[in-house]
Amino acid sequence: MEKSYKSGFITIIGRPNVGKSTFINRVIGQKIAIMSDKAQTTRNTIQGVLTEKDAQFVFIDTPGIHKPKHRLGDFMVKIAEGTLNEVDVVMFMINAEEGFGRGDQYIIDRLKNIKRPIFLIINKIDQVHPDTLLQLIDQYKDKLSFAEIIPISALQGNNVTHLLDVLKSHLPEGPQYYPEDQVTDHPERFIMSELIREKVLELTREEIPHSIAVVIEQIDEQENEKLRVQATIVTERKSQKGIIIGKQGTMLKQVGVKARKDIESLLGTKIYLELWVKVQKDWRNRPQHLQAYGFTEDEY
Repeated sequence: MEKSYKSGFITIIGRPNVGKSTFINRVIGQKIAIMSDKAQTTRNTIQGVLTEKDAQFVFIDTPGIHKPKHRLGDFMVKIAEGTLNEVDVVMFMINAEEGFGRGDQYIIDRLKNIKRPIFLIINKIDQVHPDTLLQLIDQYKDKLSFAEIIPISALQGNNVTHLLDVLKSHLPEGPQYYPEDQVTDHPERFIMSELIREKVLELTREEIPHSIAVVIEQIDEQENEKLRVQATIVTERKSQKGIIIGKQGTMLKQVGVKARKDIESLLGTKIYLELWVKVQKDWRNRPQHLQAYGFTEDEY
């Protein structure tokens, strides 16, 4: 008798900066979601696909749920909440270091009406004492009817295999949605723009907030088989443009060097990366700019 095949969609929801992207990259085995110690790094729902011989997991990494401060924020919260009733399993991820907060209660209130198995995933357990972990489990266990509470470290890989086994047991029988060598449903252009954006956030630290977008303008194949990638970094203020370019272009060059390495790893080929910076005032509150930079209403 042929063994049944399981497949399903799993959304990862939680406050900003709990490690959702780190988890996705860990299980997929390569970088498809950008990571930053700044909250609100993920803007679109990123699907990571993990295919095993008897199952396919389609993970949806949502933007962190938070109180929106602008139109972009509204968009991010809507797409995060919009995935909840369309998936097979919900992973509610929290940061073991931060403990329970108002943001968690906000999410729990939205999960109360979800008719799907909900797992509480306590991430970053490598950063806390076991006693703190036990207190946290105690604090959360009665707040919602969780299918299970699973502590992990997405960064170190602790307990991640066990989590996958548990998730698999809750997936329905179904088809293989994606080819086994496909790890994301996002086009390469999107991943490239995200990798560039990650480097800007990483290198500028607190100086550049989330008022940047990256647009891949053009990709051309060169005679020497290298790809030429041209991208524009969009920011809201002239002062931010100056910071991103840096003295005599040093910051922009650093961004380019770091992003190029990740993009070459993604594409498996050498590239020339050309970067420009332009100012588009208040773009996060303007629907036409949100649409131009890839944030479209039909995402949610």
